[in-house]
Amino acid sequence: MKSRRPYLLRAMHEWISDSDCTPHIVVDAAMKGVDVPRQYVRDGKIVLNLSWNATAQLSMSGDEISFNGRFGGASMTVRIPFDAVLAIYARETGQGMIFADDEGGPAPQSPDPTQPP
Repeated sequence: MKSRRPYLLRAMHEWISDSDCTPHIVVDAAMKGVDVPRQYVRDGKIVLNLSWNATAQLSMSGDEISFNGRFGGASMTVRIPFDAVLAIYARETGQGMIFADDEGGPAPQSPDPTQPP
């Protein structure tokens, strides 16, 4: 099956935004394909504001989240593979979702009931 993470991230982003709160994501900045401003990475992670006001051309499709943002006055294109997102939450309330390391991997196989153990 496909990973649930992209679907859950999009749904949580919509729910947080519709609740008039500010969606933030926690990103594992060390993962392959992550393109973020490195000067803001702390302990291998970065927290990014994904509100419509803080981003331009926000896209959560394909295999990644991408947007244009301003960091310290400089414009930058940010790219984050969905698998690098560790959590999404509302800044104002802290409500959100944490993703397990194995989220999106293949589901464990159920034993075949027709085969002996």
